[in-house]
Amino acid sequence: MRVLHLTDRVTSRGGAHRHLLGVVESLREMGYDAPIAAGVRSVVWPIAGYKPYDRPDPQVVPGLEAREAVAVDLGPLVERVRPDVIHVHTVVNPAVLEWAAEAGAIITVQDHRYFCPGRGKWTRDGAVCRDAMSPSVCASCFDEGGYYDDILGLTTRRLEALQKMRAVVVLSQYMKDELAAAGVGGARVHVIPPFVHGLDTHATPDGPPCVLVVGRLVEHKGIADAVDAWRRSKVDLPLVVAGTGPLREEMEAKGAEVLGWLDPPALSRVYARARALLLTPRWQEPFGIAGLEAATMGVPVVAWESGGIREWHSGPLAAWGDVESLAEMLREAVKGRAMPPRVPSREEVMARLLALYRDLSG
Repeated sequence: MRVLHLTDRVTSRGGAHRHLLGVVESLREMGYDAPIAAGVRSVVWPIAGYKPYDRPDPQVVPGLEAREAVAVDLGPLVERVRPDVIHVHTVVNPAVLEWAAEAGAIITVQDHRYFCPGRGKWTRDGAVCRDAMSPSVCASCFDEGGYYDDILGLTTRRLEALQKMRAVVVLSQYMKDELAAAGVGGARVHVIPPFVHGLDTHATPDGPPCVLVVGRLVEHKGIADAVDAWRRSKVDLPLVVAGTGPLREEMEAKGAEVLGWLDPPALSRVYARARALLLTPRWQEPFGIAGLEAATMGVPVVAWESGGIREWHSGPLAAWGDVESLAEMLREAVKGRAMPPRVPSREEVMARLLALYRDLSG
């Protein structure tokens, strides 16, 4: 069986892209052909920590990375590869999604951009959004009418394409419920959680103990809340951030050590020195792959209720937005080890995904 994977970019930055690499590498290890086509090749392939593959990979197809509707001619690629299944990941170009729906593809929905034109089910007023997308509901999150009309139109086209896909995979029941509320439900939507891939559970720490944050430094990730919780906790450990983004200088000014993006071997060494991971998303977290990675590495995850986090987090969670409770939980977490996450093994996850591939290819 040959499964063609379409993605916006190939990179180890971010949980969604590391999950794709894990799926592809697992398929190849099992003897399946799993070519990748990407709009942007952000890293040298193969990246550190991943096995080489005997083909020029990924194949670059400009336009797969587009956020707006851009026509992409995928016919020559499909004719050359002749896949049994087409699997779409992290692509939000509505024109490509519409093509994929017509081609009978499967898609993994990693975030809210297919059914929320705003900030990821988090309102401009700072509250959790529990309403389905509609012009009247979503307008309150925007100031500029023209921009709102454009982004609502793009999101609506993405959602309409999802409604025509042969199968949709999500990482959490939370995301399945959100899609159902948006009109994409039924037996076509499958909850298949991610697994940790590419990390070394026996890595040697590359520095002294720390409190860790992993991810892009943007407002919806709740980075300011993580720093606030760390400072209020008064734990005698530095705050280290693996990632970067627009809020980098602000985080450094508040005392965080920002390392930038790390490849899997380097990230493993940072996890090895961490005494706790802070996971404080202001948006409704689709899953929280960084938290799953930390718990698998034996690092306690200090988090609050957000989206799908409770589905894999084995311990207590703070109420969403409660920084003081996070600080208290952080003081306790640095004293112990992580509870095992509630997720299937890589073998179980891949067995479920393969069963879905066989159903579609058959």
